[in-house]
Amino acid sequence: MRKILTLTMSGLVTVLPLALTVSVIWWLVNTVEGWLRHALIALGIVSPEHYWPGLGLIAGFLLLLAVGSLVNAYAGKIFLRYWNDFLGRIPFVKTLYGGFRDVVSLLPSGSGEKRDLQRVVLARFADVHAIGFVTREDVPSVLLAHGGNNWVTVYFPMSYAFGGYTLYLPRDRLQPLDISVEDAMRLAITAGLTAAGGRANS
Repeated sequence: MRKILTLTMSGLVTVLPLALTVSVIWWLVNTVEGWLRHALIALGIVSPEHYWPGLGLIAGFLLLLAVGSLVNAYAGKIFLRYWNDFLGRIPFVKTLYGGFRDVVSLLPSGSGEKRDLQRVVLARFADVHAIGFVTREDVPSVLLAHGGNNWVTVYFPMSYAFGGYTLYLPRDRLQPLDISVEDAMRLAITAGLTAAGGRANS
């Protein structure tokens, strides 16, 4: 009986992460498809009888492609800067929009520009060590008067939670880690339960 239970749990541990991943992706795709379907029909771009599954996703992809092309153009960059300044003057909206924009900026843009969370470090606090991610090689100017000339901005994610802490630490407390950002993030948010090797071993 114990052997059967062990095998069953082993199968569950193997299948459950895949099942949850597929379920989340399926839900996300269907949700986005539903939103885009309603938008296309409401705007009169396509009639309900002529709509076929997947058309919304294709339209969304083409829209993102067009927006990306406009934003990367010179005029688009100017418009985007004024748009960000405009939203930055609206109370409450600037807090939400700024937070969402900063989170989304962590995604790779494919433009070759340096993005956040590119450097993994091991921070030292007395005899305690923690894995962190350097998000800026400097600190906000307000901290310079408090000895922050040689500090860097480091993000420490929380285990099994969406969140973390941002600390400003001296460079001599940080030791570079030879590990990818993905492996380090997985190691941090799973409380060390997931093994992660260095880049040289991957």
